[in-house]
Order: sequence, then structure tokens, then C-alpha cells
Amino acid sequence: MDMKKLILLAVLGLISLNSLAQAPAKPVVKGGSKFSVGAEGGLPTGDVHLLFGKVIGGSLKYEIPVAANIYFTISAGYNSFILKKEFRVDGYKSSAGFVPCKLGIKGYVEGGLFLEGQLGVTFSTADGGGNAFTYAPGLGYTFNGCFEAGARYEAWSNNGTIGQAGLRLAYRF
Repeated sequence: MDMKKLILLAVLGLISLNSLAQAPAKPVVKGGSKFSVGAEGGLPTGDVHLLFGKVIGGSLKYEIPVAANIYFTISAGYNSFILKKEFRVDGYKSSAGFVPCKLGIKGYVEGGLFLEGQLGVTFSTADGGGNAFTYAPGLGYTFNGCFEAGARYEAWSNNGTIGQAGLRLAYRF
């Protein structure tokens, strides 16, 4: 996806979430700012799935209410892309590590159901690994305001794209 399409998609998403914020609705998830700690898992997508078989990691997210049912999010985590067995060599790393740092908007649409869009940067943990522009649209559900399950597509773009279909299970406090 080229940068113009990505920016257009982000603007349309923010306009959609803004229209939700204009509705005179009561907050679905009550309370102020929230932290969440989550475990993550995923499957690599695109060409990278030929080399890596799965993704595991964890993340920390901070949510700040900005309107009824709308939160600004700040998150960071660690993802380990695990090499498939046929590519592992004794004495060498069997995974590649990445640290995604993202800002986003999370909007509750019905009950605990939410939509979320995030943008940011992902840093490689390898020497000279560099960084990449990150985008991650997703959806999920918050159970009783404490537990959360979410699914997303996350992609890191820098002279090519590394992507994953990911799941996050988190505890909010």
C-alpha cells in the first residue's frame, strides 16, 4: 500500500471515529485512563511467512478518554518472529525481534465491541536492523471493563512490508 492510500485510509478512519464522538452517547466502558498489559500471538503474512512460522510477544497500552466511547491510545511492545524449523541453524538465532511503538484511536461502537486504528514506528532489535513505518487496523471486545481480546492486521513498511495477523489478550487496570 503506498503512502497516499495509507494517509487517506487514516483520515477516513479518524473522520468515522469523530462522527461516533458527536453522538450523544453514554460511555460504554466507564472510567478514566486505563493501562493494559497483553500477551500477543500472530501469523506472519505476505512473503515473510515463507521464512517465519509464528509471532509471539507482549505489549503495554495506555488509553486516554477524549470523548464518549473514544480513546487515544499509546502502546509499545515486543514481537518475536520465530523462524520455521527448516531455516534454523545451530548456533544462530532462531527468531527476529521487533519493538513496535504506536499511537492510535479506539472507538467503542456497541457494548464492549471496539474498532481501533494505530500508526507508529517499529524498531528492529538486530544490529543495523533499522526501523519501519507501522500501521495496524483492528477490532476487539472489552469484557466487563477488565479483560480485552483483540484481532488486528499489523504491517511494517520500509522498502518492503513485513506483516502479521495478530491477536492480543489483555488485562486492563
